[in-house]
Amino acid sequence: MAKKPQLDAAAQAQALEQSQVEQAFLKGMTTLRDLIAPSSIEIHSSYFRLGTKYGRTIYIYGYPREIYTGWLSSLINIDEVIDVSMYIYPVDTQVVLNNLRKKVTQLEATTSISNEKGKVRDPGVEAAISDAEELRDQLQVGAERFFRFGLYVTMFADSLDELSFVQHKIETMFGQQLIFSKVASGQQEQGMNSSIPQMTDQLQIRRNMNTGAISTSFPFTSADLTQEKGVLYGINMHNNGLVIFDRFSLENANMVVFAKSGAGKSFTVKLEALRSMMTGAEVIIIDPENEYQKLADAVGGSYIRLSLNADTRINPFDLPRVIDSDEADDALRANLVTLHGLFRLMLGGTQVTAAGVPMSSLNPAEEADLDQALIDTYARAGITSDPLTHNSPPPTIADLYDTLLHMGGSGPSLAQRLRKYTTGTFAGIFSQQSNIDINNAMVVFNIRDLEDELRPVAMYIVLSHIWNITRTDQKKRMLIVDEAWQLMKYDDSANFLFSLAKRARKYYLGLTTITQDVEDFMGSKMGRAIVANSSMQLLLKQSSSAVDVLSDVFKLTEEEKKRLANFPIGQGLFFAGQNHVHIQIVASETEQELITTNPQAIAQEVIEEEAQAASTISPGSAV
Repeated sequence: MAKKPQLDAAAQAQALEQSQVEQAFLKGMTTLRDLIAPSSIEIHSSYFRLGTKYGRTIYIYGYPREIYTGWLSSLINIDEVIDVSMYIYPVDTQVVLNNLRKKVTQLEATTSISNEKGKVRDPGVEAAISDAEELRDQLQVGAERFFRFGLYVTMFADSLDELSFVQHKIETMFGQQLIFSKVASGQQEQGMNSSIPQMTDQLQIRRNMNTGAISTSFPFTSADLTQEKGVLYGINMHNNGLVIFDRFSLENANMVVFAKSGAGKSFTVKLEALRSMMTGAEVIIIDPENEYQKLADAVGGSYIRLSLNADTRINPFDLPRVIDSDEADDALRANLVTLHGLFRLMLGGTQVTAAGVPMSSLNPAEEADLDQALIDTYARAGITSDPLTHNSPPPTIADLYDTLLHMGGSGPSLAQRLRKYTTGTFAGIFSQQSNIDINNAMVVFNIRDLEDELRPVAMYIVLSHIWNITRTDQKKRMLIVDEAWQLMKYDDSANFLFSLAKRARKYYLGLTTITQDVEDFMGSKMGRAIVANSSMQLLLKQSSSAVDVLSDVFKLTEEEKKRLANFPIGQGLFFAGQNHVHIQIVASETEQELITTNPQAIAQEVIEEEAQAASTISPGSAV
């Protein structure tokens, strides 16, 4: 029995030894806290030091009367090491209403006393009363809620000088928006603790905000429009990223470009065309101002000049050589509809009544006679609804003129109105068989030298011819229609352009519509429909009157409206699908030389070329 205490003592000694070993083992283990903790922390009045890094916390204490969505995006996307913390505290609505009632009463009493004493009115007090009353109304009906909002920014750097530079950079960024900040002097430890992700607001510096104001502080507002493939459109001004996009990846590849003259719309479109060609796309351009010849020559494209003195001929009676049997049956009928719109345009266009209702320049009897004449003209050339006959040489306007002249009813009258296109002033260019070939990577149709009366007709015929080629041979193509407002002036040509925008996706075609006459374009029902059928939009600098129109269509914020009227050349809003960003169009030096339309830049190039040519001439060669 005497051995039992000795055994217990031995067991206790063994247990103690094991405990000591275990404690020693645990002391040697590295925990997650050990891994992430800095080697040292030094707290100073205006900064702190974590290991070798310096840090400083600032807080926001003043805001302007109005702030706009995305005001925080410049801070979020800054290229510096910072931590941003937001603390949002809901406040009971009834408490706020009681306080607002007292505040309004005090402000109104102050105003009354000032009026009795004959003092000059105080705009600040009046604005405060107006804001308080508006907020009371919104809170009362539940349209708004009330919060206390705290915003702290902690920045880091490798030295105190660098830290001061980052602080100045951030304060300047805030100051541009009338947002005021201060260093948390004597509270750097609390500021650091408030910025790290442990949800402790030790600074407790807050500002009253309602739902609308606090929603503008949502930090992730900048869209990223960068894809793995596509072309470079420019730089995303929100985050300095690249806007690389493939327009053919969207539900349709159509694009509209709106800008006032000189804002850079043609420059942007030419840049996109040049870069799209490197991805294998073919580009077709309707050029009303001779702006694309230099680009076409540089890439070995075809430049087709349309004028009454040129030898170029386009026959509007051409039919597409479609392979699809269903479309082949419909090819003649579709072209007859297109020709109806063309001849209404040639014979006077679509007029508008005093009530604003479109009215054709042809009466119903003339419409019927024209329809029959078109069918008979094709039939005389051996072309019927049978697709096998569509390979026959098509008729021309001269054949239609002859058919109208020898038919009854209003035929002879229509023939006389059409004569200027067959044997009159406008004869030749559209009254003979086509002699052009657009089998090239870039084809430009220049219509600058055409008379103003003939220009919309030419744009209509060229678009129809391009559309027939597109349906015949389906490839990845871009069709650029510059100064599209000239087509939108007439109901028939506007309808044709809309039909093109609606059906282009099926034939692997991306339509780009460019205009500077925004009011007329958007004032047209077809113009708005074209915008609705374009998955991409680019808005460059606009006139003041155009800003309001575009704001309604694109649902722009007040800040975006303000920017749209003041964008520098080459900057704008780029819409792609559901996202849009502030973009800066950029080009290389070589691209700049090929596509610029700035008269000063072009004149400078000529001077430099002449100087270079003169320098290569030896002194003796001039003798």
